[in-house]
Amino acid sequence: MREAPTTNEARHVEPGLSAAAGTDVGRHRRANEDSYLAQFPVYIVADGMGGHDAGDVASAAVVRAFSGLVGRDDVRPDEVATAVHRAHLTVTALSDRTRRGAGSTLTGVVQVRHEGEPYWLVVNVGDSRVYRVVGTRFERLTIDHSYLQEQLDAGLLTQDEAEDFEHKNVITRAVGAPDSPADYWVRPVEPGERLLICSDGLHGEVPDDALLEVLAAYPDPASAVERLIDLALEHGGHDNVTAVVVDVEAPPAGRLSDAPPAGRLSEANGDGDPAEDPAPDSA
Repeated sequence: MREAPTTNEARHVEPGLSAAAGTDVGRHRRANEDSYLAQFPVYIVADGMGGHDAGDVASAAVVRAFSGLVGRDDVRPDEVATAVHRAHLTVTALSDRTRRGAGSTLTGVVQVRHEGEPYWLVVNVGDSRVYRVVGTRFERLTIDHSYLQEQLDAGLLTQDEAEDFEHKNVITRAVGAPDSPADYWVRPVEPGERLLICSDGLHGEVPDDALLEVLAAYPDPASAVERLIDLALEHGGHDNVTAVVVDVEAPPAGRLSDAPPAGRLSEANGDGDPAEDPAPDSA
């Protein structure tokens, strides 16, 4: 059953930001194991694994770990890393109590502050994705933790071969699984940009050019979310489908011209603060 797209306006905190989110069980699943949070400054999607008795609980636990950041305009990067760690602990405990185990992807953005300036802290574990649109430019901000991505990176598969790859849904990291650190990237908040955060029920069904077409054609975030979900269902709807669209409509508080270039952040160091790493090329 479709959960109607919801619009979450953050104008009481950040005048230039608006967002909408929605989810659908799809055409072939009995339960929806996806969860999302789309309230300033947190915009995340979690795709649960473990069946109807655990996957939905796992993804909900991931989202709940970030609930304490909602409504704040002073979130620090280390607080995001702490929320990820909390989610890992909770889902690991859940997995230990279930017969099939449990896990979840986690991807999205949190607006954080550094020296008073706003930035997106992009976080990812698994194969849900964050995309960014500025004008006609469309880029993926996250790198999948999947067996398919490893084969592509090693040059053992081409993009054309990836479409029919037998193990394309096998992920190599998950919240609640051992040795699954999160990747972090920091990016300046830029006026006019649009972000799409989604589960693989969307990007696994709909090619990138079609995603861009919808994002360009529907300026209202709620309308864009609804059309993206409908498009995934039209392409088969083999999995749960979740999408969050975030628009930066005007320059946020702070001097964007002083923002440093985008970069990657590794998993939190011993002090709880993400440590800087060289930025990867966009996948």
